[in-house]
Amino acid sequence: MSTTLVLNADAQPVSVVPLSTVYWQDAIRIIYLGRAAVMAEYDLWVVRSPSVQMKMPSVIMLKEYQQHNGKMEFSRYNVILRDNYTCQYCGDKFPFDKLTFDHVVPRRDGGKTNWLNIVSACYKCNQEKAHHHTMKPKRAPYQPTYWQLADNRRKRPITVPDEAWTMYLSWKGQVDVDSSVSIKHTTADIDEDLPFI
Repeated sequence: MSTTLVLNADAQPVSVVPLSTVYWQDAIRIIYLGRAAVMAEYDLWVVRSPSVQMKMPSVIMLKEYQQHNGKMEFSRYNVILRDNYTCQYCGDKFPFDKLTFDHVVPRRDGGKTNWLNIVSACYKCNQEKAHHHTMKPKRAPYQPTYWQLADNRRKRPITVPDEAWTMYLSWKGQVDVDSSVSIKHTTADIDEDLPFI
């Protein structure tokens, strides 16, 4: 479970898409290497070794600023986030699991699976469109920047494991605190985006 929020040297999350979190073991290692400072700790969670006892860090802040390159990986999640959880054919909003992505130009007609040919679609519109070119999306697909996706992500509800996180997220959507929540952690994304690990 990813339990520690990682802030940049400017006290903002290093990344919002995905949210910059690390496993508690990595957080402790980053702290002991002198690359981050503890900003908040969990009240009831203590880590012990034969020689050291410390409260579990909930939020850490890097000592050196990490620049985001602004590029975003193409994925179903990021396409749906770009389109703000909205079917690009009927215009209705849906939960993530009720949306798929659709090739504007069908693959059988040479359409590529990339930012410029994929839009979010509800299952009904996806079935109606099938392999035809007659239905057109309400908005043309485009390749978003990190900042556009981050802005859309901040409008969505989020559940975090510790109240301290709410001070640093600058979230526009609803923020719930649930200490039993597990924040999804993608090791490859975090390790590449946060070279200090």
